[in-house]
Amino acid sequence: MQANSVDEHQLVKICMAVLCQKEGFAHPESLVQRDLQFLCERIHEKTGVLLSLSTVKRLLNGQFSRLPQIATLDAVAVSAGYKNWQSFKLNHIATGISTEQVPDEGSPATKPNKFRRTGFMLLGGLTLLAILAVVVLMNAGPREVSNADKAHFSAVKVTGNDVPNTVIFRYNIDSVNADSFFIQQSWDVSRRVKIFKHSYTLTDIYYEPGYHTAKLMANNKIIKQLPVSIPTDRWFFYAMPRVRKSIPKYLFPANNGIRHGAMQLSPADLITGKVDIEKENVIIQAYFPSKIASSSDNFVLKFRIKVNPLNNEACPYLMSEVFCQRYFMYFRSTLKGCTSIAAAQFGENALDGKTTDFSSLGFNVKDWQNVEFKVKNKKASISINNVEVFTAAYHQSCGLITGIGFISNGLCQVDFVDLKTADGKPIYSNDFEK
Repeated sequence: MQANSVDEHQLVKICMAVLCQKEGFAHPESLVQRDLQFLCERIHEKTGVLLSLSTVKRLLNGQFSRLPQIATLDAVAVSAGYKNWQSFKLNHIATGISTEQVPDEGSPATKPNKFRRTGFMLLGGLTLLAILAVVVLMNAGPREVSNADKAHFSAVKVTGNDVPNTVIFRYNIDSVNADSFFIQQSWDVSRRVKIFKHSYTLTDIYYEPGYHTAKLMANNKIIKQLPVSIPTDRWFFYAMPRVRKSIPKYLFPANNGIRHGAMQLSPADLITGKVDIEKENVIIQAYFPSKIASSSDNFVLKFRIKVNPLNNEACPYLMSEVFCQRYFMYFRSTLKGCTSIAAAQFGENALDGKTTDFSSLGFNVKDWQNVEFKVKNKKASISINNVEVFTAAYHQSCGLITGIGFISNGLCQVDFVDLKTADGKPIYSNDFEK
């Protein structure tokens, strides 16, 4: 067989489009930072190959002068459901019969089957047309959304502020013109559900507490959104397996997790909660008050913290987040030798350890550290043991503070928490002595 020539850049884009479709992203050209991070994690889970956000973005857009390394192409192809890159190419490149392979027509015993040759040529032509159709569709994009202002969208919680909590969404998209419609319960694209015209109700379960923003979407574009607030009014503990669409395991430690003057969980708490501690989990300790009134663009959060690793992780990390109405406000620290996995986001400014020098954010998270996370006039700063180690600015307001949390692949031990406005007005404080 002799393969017809097909542009390798287009093949890479097609493979990335197949991967995106497989992971629930209908329009690759519209992916945001969180979506790209999700793709990186999925590729890593399936293949063990860790690609950076910038690499995934270049592959999606075909922005590379030379073909990427075969290990990168294999990882993408395997994640898209193929054996390897070569297998993907063989499935997507039109094939025909070369003259070297045609038997001598002068010999009756070796006379070729003309119908077979015609079939191969037809198959090759159809395959090439299919490739061209995919490329055209990718470049054409979805049709423009119209009459979005005529959409209706509302939500009602079934069980007050409990979790899990079923929410009833009422919607009407009959007058909206678009190719597809979805309801997404929060920032997490894996929690997106397809909806259709002439159907007006969708129920969905919220498994995590917090201030969620539900979205009504047309063609991957948000046309309506509304808040779904599920506060805790206390510290709430749960574990999330690192699997897409996973359901949390709720943890209810004795004395509300307060032991020896600190908020902390034990391995026994996880075992009681049926958490498989042999696998990596994300452990979340979060507080969401019913009343929210303070700006996330001006605050000072101080706390004393350490991480107790669970499985002798090579790179234990801790993440401190101030939950907001809009965007994200967090930083993730780890050992100095592991800062490639560090990350931060302040408003719309998302920073990845693969492309950002976070060496100053590296410290021994297994020892007690005094941390100050401050935002003043949309400029964030992180101080460790009274030394400022990182600063970054953003421009889009994050709205009000909706909660605070500590997240880790180990068990965070928190000695105290003190959250104030930038001018010193108390928002929340706890020394965990009781």
